[in-house]
Amino acid sequence: MKRRLTPGRVVAGLIGLGVVGVGGAWLIAVLFGGIGGDRSAKLVQPIDQKLIARGAYVAVLGDCSACHTAPGGKAYAGDLPIATPIGAVYTSNITPDEQTGIGRYSYGDFERAVRRGLRPDGSALYPAMPFPSYARMTDADVQALYAYFTRGVQPVAQANRRSDIPWPLSMRWPLSYWRWLFAPTPASTSPASETTDAGADALLARGAYLVEGPAHCGACHTPRGLGLQEKALTAQDGAAYLSGGVVNNFVASDLRGDAVTGLGGWSEDDIVEFLRTGRNHNDAAFGGMTDVVSHSTQFMTNEDLRAIAQFLKSLPGEQGEARFAYKPAAATALAAGVVSTRGALDYLNSCAACHRSTGLGYAETFPALAGNPVVNDADPSSLINIVLNGGSMARTAKAPTRFTMPPFADRLSDQEVADIVTFIRSSWGNNASAVDAAQVAKLRQALNAPPPAAER
Repeated sequence: MKRRLTPGRVVAGLIGLGVVGVGGAWLIAVLFGGIGGDRSAKLVQPIDQKLIARGAYVAVLGDCSACHTAPGGKAYAGDLPIATPIGAVYTSNITPDEQTGIGRYSYGDFERAVRRGLRPDGSALYPAMPFPSYARMTDADVQALYAYFTRGVQPVAQANRRSDIPWPLSMRWPLSYWRWLFAPTPASTSPASETTDAGADALLARGAYLVEGPAHCGACHTPRGLGLQEKALTAQDGAAYLSGGVVNNFVASDLRGDAVTGLGGWSEDDIVEFLRTGRNHNDAAFGGMTDVVSHSTQFMTNEDLRAIAQFLKSLPGEQGEARFAYKPAAATALAAGVVSTRGALDYLNSCAACHRSTGLGYAETFPALAGNPVVNDADPSSLINIVLNGGSMARTAKAPTRFTMPPFADRLSDQEVADIVTFIRSSWGNNASAVDAAQVAKLRQALNAPPPAAER
C-alpha cells in the first residue's frame, strides 16, 4: 500500500535525517578526537609584553584586521560581510569583550577556533574563516596570538550578526563532515617553520610556512571544488595550489610560475616590492588584495617578504606556456589615429590617457596592460569589474600616494565595455579571448553596477 506524503511525514523525515546527521557528526568527533582539540589546553608560556608583541606581529601575518575590522568600525569588532555562493557571512567580534567578544575564551577555546574551526560550544565555524590554512600555524604562534587578542586589544561591546545564509543551508552540524573531509588536523610544531635564518633552505621553509599557514594565500588564490573546499592546501597537493581563484567577482591571480598568467615574468624583487607597496612596474593591487597590502604585507619584515617571494618563485607553472612578447602594432596604429580595430576608439577615449597608447602605463602609477597577468587571464571578470567599478591603489608607508581609476559603469554600455576589454586582451602581444556584452551584463548585475546614463 502506497503511503500518502503529508506535511507531518515530511517534517518527521527531516527530523529523522537531522538526528542521523547530528549523530554522525558526534560519532566523527568521538572517532577522530584530534580534529576537535582540547578545550582544557593551557598556555605553556606566561603572557608578558614580549609575547603580546609577538602576537601582534602574528596578527599581521594572518591579516586578521582586514576581515575582522569593518570599514569605519572599531578594530577587530567584526561585522564585515564575507560573500559566499549561499549568502553572506559576517565576521565575528574578536576583541576581549566578555559579553560579545572572546573575553571568556580559554586558550583551548581560542586554539580550537583558530586551527579547527570550532566555537566553544562545539558547533562549527563557517569555512569563510580560513582555519584549514591556520591549522598549519605553530603552537607558539597561536599562543602569541591568544596573548595579543586577550591582553593587547581594546575590548569593544558589539554583538555578532547572524549570517544571511537561509535555513537549512545555515545549519552548522553538516560542517562537521566538511571539516572531516577537507580540513587538516593541526600538525605538531615544526622548528623549520619558525626559523628566520637567512639560509636558502630555511628561508624557503619560512616562506612555505607563511604562505600555506598564517597568510592563508590559498584561501583566495586556489580554485575551489564542489564542496567549496580549496582543491589544494599546500604545494605538495599539486599544481592546483595557488593557480588562481575567484573572490567577490574578482579573479585572485595565479601565483605560480606561469609565464603569461602567473608570476613567471616577475622577479623576487618584484614580488617583495608589490607586497610592501601594493604596486611595482608590472602591476598594482586591486580588489581584496588592497586590504591585504594595507593591513598585512606592508608591515611584514623584509626577511618574511623575501621568504614569501622565494617560495612563490619555487612554484612551477604550466610547461609550454610561451613568455609574453611585446608587439608594437596596436600602439603604432593608435598613435597614427587608426581606430578600425574593435574597441580601439573607446580605448583611446577612455583609457589611453593613463595606460598610454603603448599599453605600458606609467611605472608604479598606472599599471601596464601589455603583458599583465590579470589582462591575460582566461577569466576576464577582474578586468570587467575594474572597468565598471574602478578602483584605488593601496596606501602604504612606502608608497603613500593613492592613485584611483574612476568607474565607467555609468558612462559605458555593456557593448562598449566588452569592446574595450577585448581590445586590451588582444593588443600589444596580449592573446586572451574576446569578451561579449552578455558577459559584461551578467557581471554588471552581480555587482549591482549602475547602467550607463544613456540607458536610464
